[in-house]
Amino acid sequence: MTKKQVIETEIAEAKEDIEAKFEEVAPQVKSLLEEFVDHQKRALEETGKAIEALLPDGFKEHGKAASKEFTKGFKVLVDAAQAELEKASRELDKQFRARQPQSAPPEAERPSTTGASKVKVQVD
Repeated sequence: MTKKQVIETEIAEAKEDIEAKFEEVAPQVKSLLEEFVDHQKRALEETGKAIEALLPDGFKEHGKAASKEFTKGFKVLVDAAQAELEKASRELDKQFRARQPQSAPPEAERPSTTGASKVKVQVD
């Protein structure tokens, strides 16, 4: 065997050893990571409970009421905006219809058409 072949063989063996070790250790690392994440979730939940415990019941009650009123206020605002947009849309439709001709001119006065905005042109 040449020196290059020996080195390539050693590299391949080392790679196989590393892959085997990784397969052996990977499940342990995964379970440790999952355990870490579980602890962090519980810590966050407990922090929320601790902060909630600091707040008096009256604060919580009024905070919920304020949140509901805030939501109701935005609902009124959105409903009013919707009503105004509908009103403006109806007005725009009226103006658009008022600008359209009420009756079409006789066929003799109009060019031959294939539609409301298309003109039929004969090419010789």
